[in-house]
Amino acid sequence: MSEMKKTLTLSQVVLFGLAYMTPIIVLGTFGVLAVVTQGAVAGAYLAALVAMLFTAHSYGRMAAAYPVAGSAYAYVRHAIDDRLGFLAGWAILLDYLFLPMVIWLIGAAYLNSAFPTIPTALWLLAFIGVTTVINVLGLKLASLVNSAMMLIQMLVLVAFVGLSLRYLLGDPTQPLFSLTPFLGSDNASLPILMAGAAVACYSFLGFDAVTTLTEETKDPERTLPRAILLITLLGGLIFIVVSYCVQLAAPGFDFANPDAAAYTIARNIGGDVFVSIFLIGLVVGQFASGIAAQASGARLIYAMGRDDVLPRRWLGRLGRHGTPVGGLLLSAVVALLALTMDVLSAASFINFGAFLAFALVNLAVIFHYYLKGGRRSLGDTLRYLVCPAIGLGAIVWLLFSLDHKAVTLGSLWLLMGLAWLLWLTRGFRRPTPELHIDA
Repeated sequence: MSEMKKTLTLSQVVLFGLAYMTPIIVLGTFGVLAVVTQGAVAGAYLAALVAMLFTAHSYGRMAAAYPVAGSAYAYVRHAIDDRLGFLAGWAILLDYLFLPMVIWLIGAAYLNSAFPTIPTALWLLAFIGVTTVINVLGLKLASLVNSAMMLIQMLVLVAFVGLSLRYLLGDPTQPLFSLTPFLGSDNASLPILMAGAAVACYSFLGFDAVTTLTEETKDPERTLPRAILLITLLGGLIFIVVSYCVQLAAPGFDFANPDAAAYTIARNIGGDVFVSIFLIGLVVGQFASGIAAQASGARLIYAMGRDDVLPRRWLGRLGRHGTPVGGLLLSAVVALLALTMDVLSAASFINFGAFLAFALVNLAVIFHYYLKGGRRSLGDTLRYLVCPAIGLGAIVWLLFSLDHKAVTLGSLWLLMGLAWLLWLTRGFRRPTPELHIDA
């Protein structure tokens, strides 16, 4: 079997993670989060960051223990049980299969709003085609493209924050320092804040995505834990700072169209020219995120195909360029469903799969280090029992903060995975295929 080449450095992995998070999406979802949190968007991101830091710690510990592609799937099956590992992989697979579709659909919608004569379907097909070709040719090219696009995103974000501050300075009635973006206009309750945090966690999936690049990363035992922490902290800081400034420039949560609130705010603070620049930044951000999401998803599919959990012939082999072509093409085919779906239907249950996988990874740390490994000194107890337990509790709280539709659809997906597992193991009479660790 051909092996993936270890070419990625710490900075490249961090860039991939940040690209996956799509920092500029904080502006695209600002209006929706403002309505959910009653004007406490920065507070929602702060709560999400605290919760994600504990889970990011758990991912870092498991990435050091098992430096292989497969993310939550590989960690849980080795640390706890192979069948539970399959369900973890199945849960996160939901995210990886549907997330690129959602990303490309949003990008296509932005472009259609700017060029209404060109059908959304045409933009969508262009997104799918170009992104798939870049990823098939290899991560080196994808990394270069992502670096350029991340620069554009950051420039637009800096401009948006700068114009927001200028707008505030021009209005002496608006303070530069306020707790309102954290607490809301009417001091939002904790359940409301956590409901917003549950939505905001969508933006933090980057730290999980980079674990699927383990087998292509130099010195993954040291690089991955550092990258995961940096991605979570940097991403969270960006989201909090930007949402704080924008919330001050546009206080409250009464928007005519929450989905397009950022367009209105951009016009108010920067005029028509800046609206065009903002649109370019959003589209570029979606393209960069689509590259990273598809690359990560394909590598999870490859890990599962390599184990014969998914068809090895199509999904468990590498192509001529050392990339998982089968997984990339499957992601592209799934994305075609966007031609008949809307963003809300596709995105409603993405966080369900993420939260389930996050919960299991926190459990995996406890099983691997504390219960099986006997790491029970005071420091180890804090690292391998207390921290993952707090992460587990926070994730469960966020899971139950999701809307009922998301929980229902996510549960149906999980039942489908259980049915597939029952067939695969002939009613648990056979073990699931072993993971071949290529460290």
